[in-house]
Amino acid sequence: MKKFIHDFKEFISKGNVLDLAIAVVIGNAFNAIVTSLVNDVIMPFVGIIIGGIDFTDIAITYKTSSIMVGNFIQSIINFLIIALSIFVMIQVFQKLSHKKKEETPPPKREEVILLEEIRDLLRKTTGSKEEAKEHPEKPPKKK
Repeated sequence: MKKFIHDFKEFISKGNVLDLAIAVVIGNAFNAIVTSLVNDVIMPFVGIIIGGIDFTDIAITYKTSSIMVGNFIQSIINFLIIALSIFVMIQVFQKLSHKKKEETPPPKREEVILLEEIRDLLRKTTGSKEEAKEHPEKPPKKK
């Protein structure tokens, strides 16, 4: 039983589990915001555009059964708006992180650093210091 509790504590304390729990809580709150946006702002606006039709009242009835087409349409619109808002948020985050990446130059590879050191050592031993300062990209002339 102690091993089970130890393993469970180790599993819970992993960063991925905590990140997932935070994402679920934020996603749930985001869902409430989007549902309110759809129900309270967008659907009345769509209803005005198409002549005041309330989608939730649309139903197909046959004898005692009714198919709630309006609720289905409402769910499709909710899904599309949620997908669109998540897409927009991801695009904004990508642009922000892309700008941060552009600001910092990429680190030089180890081979480039070693080649630059070799170049500088060769300049010191074979050429004058003035030539190296005047033309850092050109190798010094041999005497």
